[in-house]
Amino acid sequence: MGEFKVHRVRFFDYMPSAIRALAFQPQREKIAVARTSGSVEIFNCADRFFQEKIIPGREQAATEALAWVGDRLFSAGLNGVISEYDLENQKVKYTIDAFGGPIWTIASNQQGTHLAVGCEDGTVKLFEVCEGKIQFEKNLAKQKGRILSLSWHPSGSRIVAGMMDMIRVFNTETGQSVHRLLVERGIGASRSVECVVWGVVYLSDGTIISGDSSGKVKIWDDLTGTLIKSHQVTKWDVLALSVSQDETSVVAGTSEGTVVQFQFLSVVLGQEDKEWVQTRIFKNHTHDVRTVLELGTAVVSGGMDTQFVVRPLLDKIEERGPECVLRKIQFPHRSLVSCAKKAGLLLFQYPGHLELWRLGESDGHGASGSVLPVKRKPEKLLHLKIKGEEHICCSAVSPCGEWIAYSTVASFRLYRLHCDNNNVSITKVSKLPKVLSSANQICFSSDSSKLFAASTCSSVHVVSLSQTVHKFVCTLKPKSGSVQAVHLLAASEDGKWLASANSDREVQIYNLTKMKLHSTVPVYNSGVTAMAIHPTTNNLFMVHADQQVFEYSIEEKKYTDWSRQVQRNGLHYLWLARDTPVTNVTFNPKNPTHIILHDAYMFCIIDQTLPLPDSSSQFYNQLTLRSLPEKDRTKHSHAFKMCKTFKELMFVELMEDQSLVAVERPLVEIAAQLPAPVRQKKFAT
Repeated sequence: MGEFKVHRVRFFDYMPSAIRALAFQPQREKIAVARTSGSVEIFNCADRFFQEKIIPGREQAATEALAWVGDRLFSAGLNGVISEYDLENQKVKYTIDAFGGPIWTIASNQQGTHLAVGCEDGTVKLFEVCEGKIQFEKNLAKQKGRILSLSWHPSGSRIVAGMMDMIRVFNTETGQSVHRLLVERGIGASRSVECVVWGVVYLSDGTIISGDSSGKVKIWDDLTGTLIKSHQVTKWDVLALSVSQDETSVVAGTSEGTVVQFQFLSVVLGQEDKEWVQTRIFKNHTHDVRTVLELGTAVVSGGMDTQFVVRPLLDKIEERGPECVLRKIQFPHRSLVSCAKKAGLLLFQYPGHLELWRLGESDGHGASGSVLPVKRKPEKLLHLKIKGEEHICCSAVSPCGEWIAYSTVASFRLYRLHCDNNNVSITKVSKLPKVLSSANQICFSSDSSKLFAASTCSSVHVVSLSQTVHKFVCTLKPKSGSVQAVHLLAASEDGKWLASANSDREVQIYNLTKMKLHSTVPVYNSGVTAMAIHPTTNNLFMVHADQQVFEYSIEEKKYTDWSRQVQRNGLHYLWLARDTPVTNVTFNPKNPTHIILHDAYMFCIIDQTLPLPDSSSQFYNQLTLRSLPEKDRTKHSHAFKMCKTFKELMFVELMEDQSLVAVERPLVEIAAQLPAPVRQKKFAT
């Protein structure tokens, strides 16, 4: 496998934001996730819940609720505005003020014609969904308290609203209230506290299901306006509800971190009479579950502990496969760390600022696994705070460490760094080409003479960098005409090639000598999560969301023999069963047959000279393998060398001096920064 001097970096204090809302688009099997930072993420359920897009947030613009209308995504928040997103270019398309104060909830009807928002001033406002915009239609009858939750009847003729101490049913045609359902407050001391209806669901048979702050899930009949049944599921709040598409299952998220499932079942065997019965409790969160989705084959939840959890419902899955895996997604599916290999610098991307660190140095050599004495400690060279409210969407540092670039949705910035021993200064480049208004991805050439910025419609702008003048060279465009944004860029070591990958799963290879498209890699049915161009062979190595690996010869415009062999033999089931995507690929120039890649829980060296693992092979950790006798070690030797020594990994890269940088972010450190969960009485405490 090879030995490396490893920099174990733990000074990247990445802290994900809490999840506030989820919304499911059933036709395209996409989930939108809103976080308290204001960012919105798009996950593809059909592609192993790969995080395809990230729309950066803004300061003081937290999203409270999400709603899909066909392929269009809308959000609303406590700033009182409704936003529609431009999903192709990953930014807000426009905003419109609802003029009702803070907005607590948003919901769309099944017909895709109207949006309803619940406001602080007690109004439910209806907006007509038109082409390219939304238009205010009318207010429903105004109430005294704020509207906290909404749900449309599948027919679109009625809408139910959750409030303080009550539930209102409105006729959407007349705008008048049809029913007022009074919600019982808690018992004892909590009788003096208002009962908050956090979630409501309106079923096609007229049943209304509510979840409230008294910890109850209640079943109502909208025909008579009466309570049918009440389930006490927690001592704390029921914060969210979701119903399956066939309306046979409802899930509820609670403040205790549990998700409770109810199913519509026959209580007596052989009889047709059915009722809602509590069937299962899932405990996958440590804090409040603020939002849930019932997808039929899985329950998706998120909340204050920042985890995006996919819990499979095994009784609904016919075949064992990737969809049977419990997923807890905490890190983004793209790198937030950029590395200057030649200068020994690391650039960390936070929402509102960048940090530049110089790696430390150690004395001498030691035995494998030993800790070397530190000669020079890691040093923070720069803290670059951005101006304005927009959050950073991408950033990069050049290999020589002289240039730093970042982009928000509205602006692009380039800085020149001057390092003279312990003196560090930075100069903003004022005169940039006008095409660099913003970028979705940034990359530098290996000699730091060119800057590549991914723009709209999968195009890439090329800018030459020098000490004095920065010239726009050209714009590289794909022939496919894709409107999707580029999420990955990879430049070759010799400066001849550039590869780009977009959300349409297209990978384009450009010739930087001729400045034109060279070839397009055959489209595979899974998104690219990481890719890099080999420094000696100029082969493009790609890893996809379904864990498949491909090696493409750029010069010959075809897959390599090794790649074809991998596809013929198939990858090992343990490799394919991993539930986190590979987020970075790099190479070892001293061992050209070694490919280094990592996901959140391991890093792996693929040795292309060794045979591929067969179905009987085991993926041993290298420290475990080293402890085995020589005979057993040879028996278990294959191309995939796994290392699970490190804590949760955000970045792994091989520096020019052959040292390995591993940026770790242990989950226990993230959990330590979370607010305290609700207190739960435990036995003998």
